[in-house]
Amino acid sequence: MSFFAPPPIVETTIFTRLPDSFRKPRKNSWSDANRGGLPIDSFLEGPSFDRRGRLYVTDIPYGRIFRISQEGEWELVAEYDGWPNGLKIDKNGRIVITDYKRGLVQLNPDTGDVAPLLETVGSEGFKGVNDLVFGPSGEIYFTDQGQTGLQDPTGRVYRLSPDGQLTCLVNTIPSPNGIVYDPALNHLLVAVTRAQQIWRIPLHNSGVVGKVGVFANLHGGMAGPDGLALDAESCLYIAHTGFGSIWRLSKFAEPLLRIRSNAGISTTNLAFGGPDGKSLFITESQTGSILRADVPVAGLPMYSHA
Repeated sequence: MSFFAPPPIVETTIFTRLPDSFRKPRKNSWSDANRGGLPIDSFLEGPSFDRRGRLYVTDIPYGRIFRISQEGEWELVAEYDGWPNGLKIDKNGRIVITDYKRGLVQLNPDTGDVAPLLETVGSEGFKGVNDLVFGPSGEIYFTDQGQTGLQDPTGRVYRLSPDGQLTCLVNTIPSPNGIVYDPALNHLLVAVTRAQQIWRIPLHNSGVVGKVGVFANLHGGMAGPDGLALDAESCLYIAHTGFGSIWRLSKFAEPLLRIRSNAGISTTNLAFGGPDGKSLFITESQTGSILRADVPVAGLPMYSHA
């Protein structure tokens, strides 16, 4: 993005933060591997709105799913033995979660029960699934990141069809993270965190993957691109964690906007919400906060088009 002039800056506000009653800083195996062994009270991810305007978020290290009202009030929906990361809701209200420990799982939002959807690939476990998006026919595209990076570029992107057929689309990615599907352009965009890139995966009507390429290069920093979201103009929003910014890129990868965190630098993921869909809600995991920013174009609906 250094070839372009700096885009306009939009500041965020804090919409709400994880209540103190849910904060008990401690160490566990997730923080040992991902936070240098430091005690943490939460790590928020996976924001997604239901049809009633309630925001769901995951808390990876403690296996918690929270639901946040339009007024910013928090409710614990589920707490289980898992590391939930990405969360998406389809048009029928089905909630699917990418769980690092358990693969794809489904959440019953009324009971809090978490049930397996896809635990293995063949007879092997996943590296550690990260994020997901629904496609036009109800299929699920998801990333399998694990501990991959430039030292081990073997991360994968999968497609799970509605009839349960699993296909590996790409298996050479150094740390695949956030993922979106654009129905207008019929491609996937994937955040490749350790390479500081966004990859483009064209999808032919036959289901065959086209020539995979780099959609955008980011400038680097302490971490890299994490969660992604698309607006109605096919512009891409990138949560740049370790930098505390959200970038808006055009469908030609031109930087149009920078949204700057007013809290910490761990801007992990994002979702469109608000009455007109023109508010961006961002998980800031360093402080356990949900940030909010107004944007010029409404978000692309996240539900399956089936």
